[in-house]
Formats: sequence, structure tokens, C-alpha cells
Amino acid sequence: MKLIHQLSKETGIPIGTIRFYEKSGLFRGKTKEEVKTNNYVYYGDEVVEKLRFIQMAKAVGFTLSEIKEVIDAWYKKQISKNAKIEVLDRKLLQIDEKIKELKAFKNK
Repeated sequence: MKLIHQLSKETGIPIGTIRFYEKSGLFRGKTKEEVKTNNYVYYGDEVVEKLRFIQMAKAVGFTLSEIKEVIDAWYKKQISKNAKIEVLDRKLLQIDEKIKELKAFKNK
């Protein structure tokens, strides 16, 4: 289990961004019930995986709502690995189409 500053250091994502993602419902940290003196939130390795997926998905043009759909379905075992790859491939096709449109616009 990691604290948010450790999570930030490991993933390279700023603490404020991690908090934003958490408030957006992309993942959730846990507090230790036996500790009553602080409000520290701990994050497991699953959150590291999710953050890396979020980074990759944002880089290829996914919106946060699209990312949330995929993460929710994937981690609730509602979507197979192949289906996840298909979703990513469809997004890549959309990006390729957008590139073609932008190139055509540039040429005009």
C-alpha cells in the first residue's frame, strides 16, 4: 500500500491530478480502519495499473468518461482483454481518421 506522494513519484503523475482522478470516480484509495489519528489514504498496485492505463488512454485521445467506462468494465470483469483491445483499436482508428481530416484541411 502506498501513500499518495509515493504513488505520484512512482507514476510521475502530480498529486493534484491523482486527487482529481479519484474524485472523478476512476479509482478509490482506502483508509486504515485501525488508525484513527490521521486521514491517510492508501493505494494498492491496482491503482498504479489504472493510472498507467489512464495515462496511455489520454495520450491516444480518450476522454475521462470513456476511460471510466473501460476501467469500470475491466475491473468488474465485465470486459475481456480482447474486448478491451478492440475498444482501444477503435479509438486508434478514430484518431487515424482525424489525422487524415486534419491533413486534408492543411493541404487546402
